[in-house]
Amino acid sequence: MKEYLPYYRKLTLLGLPIIIGQLGQIVLGFADTLMIGHHSTEELAAAAFVNTMYTLVLITALGFSYGLTPVVGTLNGQGQTKKIGCVLKNAWLANGLVSLGMMAVMGVFYLNIGHMGQPEELLPLMRPYFLLQLVSLPFVLLFNAMKQFFDGIMSTQVSMWVMLVGNVANIVGNWLLIYGVGGLPEMGLMGAGVATLLSRAMMTLLLVAIFFGRPRYRDYCTGFAEGHINRSDFVQLNRLGFPLALQMGMETASFSLTSILVGWLGTSALAAHQVLLTISQLFYMVYYGMAAAVSVMVSHYLGQRDYHALLRTSQAGFHIIIFIAFCVAVPVFLFRWQLGELFTDSTEVSALVAACIIPMMFYQFGDGLQCNYANVLRGISHVRPMVTIAFVAYVVVSLPMAYVLAFMLDGGLVGIWWSFLFGLTTAGLLYYLAFRRQFGRISTNKV
Repeated sequence: MKEYLPYYRKLTLLGLPIIIGQLGQIVLGFADTLMIGHHSTEELAAAAFVNTMYTLVLITALGFSYGLTPVVGTLNGQGQTKKIGCVLKNAWLANGLVSLGMMAVMGVFYLNIGHMGQPEELLPLMRPYFLLQLVSLPFVLLFNAMKQFFDGIMSTQVSMWVMLVGNVANIVGNWLLIYGVGGLPEMGLMGAGVATLLSRAMMTLLLVAIFFGRPRYRDYCTGFAEGHINRSDFVQLNRLGFPLALQMGMETASFSLTSILVGWLGTSALAAHQVLLTISQLFYMVYYGMAAAVSVMVSHYLGQRDYHALLRTSQAGFHIIIFIAFCVAVPVFLFRWQLGELFTDSTEVSALVAACIIPMMFYQFGDGLQCNYANVLRGISHVRPMVTIAFVAYVVVSLPMAYVLAFMLDGGLVGIWWSFLFGLTTAGLLYYLAFRRQFGRISTNKV
């Protein structure tokens, strides 16, 4: 155990700011759901459908931006600061083009939202909220690129503070616009959408201003200014980014696309599902905060060809994630009956939330395993097998299992949440095996 202590320390110092920033996102999600839920149950259900559809898009976008991390981390390990700036310029272009593609795809979803079997009374609430989320996508993609740059050079505190400031602004905006405080119009769900759009734009502009305005990043800015859009960097970012986008997109689809199935169960199930997704993000975002630190450290050691440290970092990261899972799971389980009451006055919704907490607890080991080793594979730029693994785990295993358990076996919403156990555990085991095979190759200089 003593051998791991230096790695625990490094990962904690690097990952803690990322986790704090992610927790800020969780607080924001809780605040959104609380404020909307207490404004009306119908708006909570409408937000559930739109948010889960956009969660798929946002996580896919985040996955694409993750292609920048191993490139920056490896170059940082080699001390090539100006080259990092040039790569960042190409990342701006790559992420910008992806944002346009995503807007087009979500535009098609918007035009067909009335044909997805959702409750008819929710459609007038869903449509304007959907459009506000659509407009914010370019800001999300540029923010992701900047965040991966700062994380990749181990300046994780920058993104943390910007995210915290943006989240506070979003919560205040929600309070003012949802309820119509201080003479402002009471906009309900629309107010939440406007506040989210404005906060995303603000966070993006803050990161850009810090990058160009702080002397600490002068060498990177010089590389950005002098560097050119070039085929080599652009292709590399897309070669790494698209498999990661597909992998994370399919993982999120096992949660987000089940919202269509949940919609078939009625408004109460859809509202409970939104509450459960908000709670589950508490685990997911904290895991990914630490796993992102694992990815950065792994890419750094890969650049230095320190394979022993690379292996120990991957193992230490998993130890920390499982410890975090235990610390978070205990209070969530103990207060499962009270959690639903925080978000809604509906006793039916609260009972569904409490019942689904049980399967949520069981899938945490598999979720921690897949989260850690997916990011280890990302750190060593071995991303191609991740697409196939994600397809098997989430499309072949998880989604069909959700339908079987919910409808064929009459498990309802609880059955859908049990299905996640099978998909996440399958993914975790396959990612781990893929890493062991690739590590054997790189540590013996076969790749």
